[in-house]
Amino acid sequence: MSRTALWTDAFIDRPYERFGRACDFWTVVTDTRLSERRGERQEFVTLLPDGADACVRVQGLLDGEGGAHLDLGVADLPRFVASALRLGARTLSDEDTLVVLRSPAGLPFCAVRWHGGSVRPPVVRGSRLDQVCLDVPPSSYDAEVAFWSGLLPDWESRPGSLPEFHVLAPPPGLPIRLLLQRLGEERPASAHLDLACADIEATRAEHERLGATAVAVGSNWTVMRDPAGGLYCLTGRDPETGRPASG
Repeated sequence: MSRTALWTDAFIDRPYERFGRACDFWTVVTDTRLSERRGERQEFVTLLPDGADACVRVQGLLDGEGGAHLDLGVADLPRFVASALRLGARTLSDEDTLVVLRSPAGLPFCAVRWHGGSVRPPVVRGSRLDQVCLDVPPSSYDAEVAFWSGLLPDWESRPGSLPEFHVLAPPPGLPIRLLLQRLGEERPASAHLDLACADIEATRAEHERLGATAVAVGSNWTVMRDPAGGLYCLTGRDPETGRPASG
């Protein structure tokens, strides 16, 4: 089976007025430097690693508190978009080389023509930003799992470590994976970023020195708030494989 996606990018979506704070924090966390800003309002920037291909970008939003979204770099954009629409997605905008879509649960994601990315950035001080987590209400969860599993048939689709999780792990070499989390209440779907951490407490201490704050602590994860106000999670997973550190 040929690869559905040839590259994956995680977008950090934050309010435009906090764009600079987001860039300052996440460049240190990912050991990257900023590209030139682009877009009509200079609202986009790429975080550039040394010796590897970029897979993390920041977007300044004019409306809303933001969150995160996934970009999928594909070889045949029209074919991929047609597949997404058949499975229940809706088109929000079509800019020829970039199509913004919305999943059945209402979560935005982008399909783009593959830029040629192939070299995954390394682990940074024991952690790696490697996952977009979709937080989905119970009424939409099963349909959302079916949508992403159908859209990405060459990804490993399997139950997660807890009943409320479902993992879509990409083929080797792709830098960003997907996790679906069934919420405990009915509310609009949202998304956040996850980092795989060899030592959650050490990573938490580093992030707090950079201005982040801890919001909640779970059995194998810590919810954090970055200096731009966005939530993300530190998770106890192997930064190389993405799997739980225990196995």
